[in-house]
Amino acid sequence: MTTNAAPPPVLFSLPIVVPRATTPWPRCSTGRCSSLRRPHRQAGRGECTSRKEAQGTHLNASWREKSGRRRLGKAGAHQEREERPVEAEHTSYVLQIMVFHSGIPITLVPLDATNTIPVTEQFFMSFQQQQDTYEAQYCFQSLKITRDTWFDNQFYTSFFMWDSFTSGVAVSIMRNADKYNGVNEFAEMEYLNVTVVTSNKPYCINDGSNPFFDGRAIPKFNLQRDGVHSGHVQTGLQDSFCLVPGNNKGICEDGYTKEVTGSEGVRVLVAKKAKPNQDVHSPLDREFFISFLDVLNLPQHTGRFNFATQFPYYSETLYKPDFTNRSLGKPVVFDMDMSAGDFLTLLYLLKVPVETINLKGILVSGNGWANAATIDVIYDVLHMMGRDDIPVGLGNVTALGTPSLGCKYVKAIPHGSGGFLDSDTVYGLARTLPRSPRRYTAENSVKFGAPRNTDHPELRQPLAMEVWQSITRELNPSDKITLLTNGPLTNLANIVLSDENASSIIQNVYIVGGHIVDEHGEKGNVFTVPSNEYAEFNMFLDPLAAKKVIESDLQIILIPLSAQRKVVSFKSILKSLKLADKTPEALFAYRLLSLMQKLRRQHQTYHHMDIFLGEMLGAVFLADGPNLYPTMQIKPVSVLAGNIGKDGQIVINGKNGKLVSILSNFNSEAYYSQFANFFGDRRQSAVVASFDEQEKKWSMPPNQTEGV
Repeated sequence: MTTNAAPPPVLFSLPIVVPRATTPWPRCSTGRCSSLRRPHRQAGRGECTSRKEAQGTHLNASWREKSGRRRLGKAGAHQEREERPVEAEHTSYVLQIMVFHSGIPITLVPLDATNTIPVTEQFFMSFQQQQDTYEAQYCFQSLKITRDTWFDNQFYTSFFMWDSFTSGVAVSIMRNADKYNGVNEFAEMEYLNVTVVTSNKPYCINDGSNPFFDGRAIPKFNLQRDGVHSGHVQTGLQDSFCLVPGNNKGICEDGYTKEVTGSEGVRVLVAKKAKPNQDVHSPLDREFFISFLDVLNLPQHTGRFNFATQFPYYSETLYKPDFTNRSLGKPVVFDMDMSAGDFLTLLYLLKVPVETINLKGILVSGNGWANAATIDVIYDVLHMMGRDDIPVGLGNVTALGTPSLGCKYVKAIPHGSGGFLDSDTVYGLARTLPRSPRRYTAENSVKFGAPRNTDHPELRQPLAMEVWQSITRELNPSDKITLLTNGPLTNLANIVLSDENASSIIQNVYIVGGHIVDEHGEKGNVFTVPSNEYAEFNMFLDPLAAKKVIESDLQIILIPLSAQRKVVSFKSILKSLKLADKTPEALFAYRLLSLMQKLRRQHQTYHHMDIFLGEMLGAVFLADGPNLYPTMQIKPVSVLAGNIGKDGQIVINGKNGKLVSILSNFNSEAYYSQFANFFGDRRQSAVVASFDEQEKKWSMPPNQTEGV
């Protein structure tokens, strides 16, 4: 027997933004918050985004400004709207309209509803007392660290249960499918005629901005010529059409979810507000609060383990080498942005004998190829190699001269294939590394400017400048630091700007990056910004920082793109590694490079994989430059900044340029051989080869793990 059931509704979950105190890295996104716009409301302008793409449209800015509230919750961060390409804006609207007009039943849970379920102090205290499952413990810890690092004392009136509430409404509606009108336990519902606004009054104009109407005999999706989709489409943050002189709010409504009359609207089931708790004597004032705590603490389908219970002999061990009887080499600080090439470079630096290179610390650029939380992978690599003694400092997450939560330049890095997703996970291989006890945390203390101490301020993540200052304080009077930079020069520029003794402390700076525009006309590698043909990624990601560093008094050795391109053969580097001894680090490098080569061959979106191969050149040249038989040139150069089409380009400037040493040629075969030889060296090899080995150690008594 069969029945004709109605299709399940599409329920729009709203994006949430993690407070800067807990997650200080921005990530360009195409998401927006959603607020239902009623026709009589004043048109305001507001934005927010989430790290993952989110459904929905513009937030009602006028409401936000009056209330002073911020939307907060899952992993992501605020970002400026100007970073979204106009083409992406139009694509987003097209997709939203397609969904709304698809005929699939839609349920919308807008800000109007989620703003009625803030996390109250009573809910927080009840949650603290009900943690019977691992998942309840994890969720409460996440909520507590958010509260403890909140930017003001208004947490209980400005933090809302967005996605969890939306999920509860969805599940409840499905459980009550035999009833009508979206009946559920947690939210009051109503039907409204809704559309996604894509343009602005006056409607029915043709000014070249509207892809739905301009140049079309029949409007796209058969939209009405005098409707809310037929006017001017905002073309950018500074679109003069949308700006009102003397007013900090614009007048454009692109992307709002709005109640309309007529055929352009779609009948949508909309949540009005969270239902109050029927038990008036309960300290929890919302029905959803009761269900949330009950379900999260159910013993059925609960998590079985955490690390300590899964592994009977689990322990957290920090490894520190004993260099007592060894003569340490030149002090080196490595500045990286956590691309695949940077992790291979880090492994190489750890393999170079300490008599040659004494790696004193690592500075991390959070405005490069990976999310700043990927710093955990650095900790794991150091743990693998027995170097938990090396400090790691987190630097800026945005370029100099850009807003603290903007992403004007880092948006050029792809989100998916060969971009953030792959860098964050080291192409999925990060899980094979042993897990370090050191992790990125949001722990903080008043001593470092936090509004209050968290439970474990000693676990706070050090900042790049703090690590730099610690290293320089501990230097012997006769020592000087050599810097190797493999990412944007943001950290180094901040050192130059804040440390007046920088030029006397720093001996040399090896910069892996830059592309010198010359008569040959060879293009750069910023493949995602077609208007900028001659920049190299590291310089482009922070052109002002690059300009500041290049024009400083520092002694600079430049490893430009032209030199890097001489060693971008997957075949050659894999052949060399295959001949080397099979140390754990050599096997990891071979596996990573093989995977990148395979992806490049099979998928067009990974065409740029070879740009990461040249990143190791700086470390090899620093460690053993003479054996590469290099040819150096000294040229006066300048860095261009201030125009997106030229940002980061390096030009010869005979009149005002800074003289820098430039690696122009070398023996590439010697490079491949040297790289592989160090990886295959049994000295300074991995202390813990992999997570699999770590698992075995944690699963057996200590006296049985020898030889594992």
